[in-house]
Amino acid sequence: MGALMVIFSLQKDQRRKRTDSVEDELELSAVRHRPEGLEQLEALTRFNRKELQILYRGFKNECPSGVVNEDTFKVIYSQFFPQGDASMYAHFLFNAFDTDKDGSVSFEDFVMGLSILLRGSVQEKLNWAFNLYDINKDGHITKEEMLDIMKAIYDMMGKCTYPLLKDDTPRQHVEIFFQKMDKNKDGVVTIDEFIDCCQNDENIMRSMQLFENVI
Repeated sequence: MGALMVIFSLQKDQRRKRTDSVEDELELSAVRHRPEGLEQLEALTRFNRKELQILYRGFKNECPSGVVNEDTFKVIYSQFFPQGDASMYAHFLFNAFDTDKDGSVSFEDFVMGLSILLRGSVQEKLNWAFNLYDINKDGHITKEEMLDIMKAIYDMMGKCTYPLLKDDTPRQHVEIFFQKMDKNKDGVVTIDEFIDCCQNDENIMRSMQLFENVI
């Protein structure tokens, strides 16, 4: 989650320091996609006006059109994981942010998701995580979907893991997690099973917290 904050809010020397909120409103009208007004976004998220201004300037520097497509998202995200291959995980993450499934992430999409990940309740964060793992968005997580996400995370981390992991480590972890989560043994995990298991199993909750750190 720290990576996304850095990506769009701390843009090296590219951002000019401006504090006049009127200029921010003018910027909002200058892009191809005009986001909601700052007051409305402040009401819909857990960010204050100043934080939204900082986030918007960073977002606009990377995405002058007001939206980011998947290819651009992958390029930006991969900069923070040079030791591995972040492309597949960035693909899954992009789809989780692209809530209206139009192939792009707007500033609204970005800050709404970021608000949950940074300042949401445990329940909200787990709902968001479930949506990420539910790749085909059918309301269930299959073992294959969980494995795809797990492999993507390990590919992204690359040589950062210590000790070095064996090729079958992601599958072993998925087998353990899935056995705990699939309470009724029907081959899929529902959102209720997912949340209940995460909240009542310290090891899984710890894994979820580690997962948040790569967002």
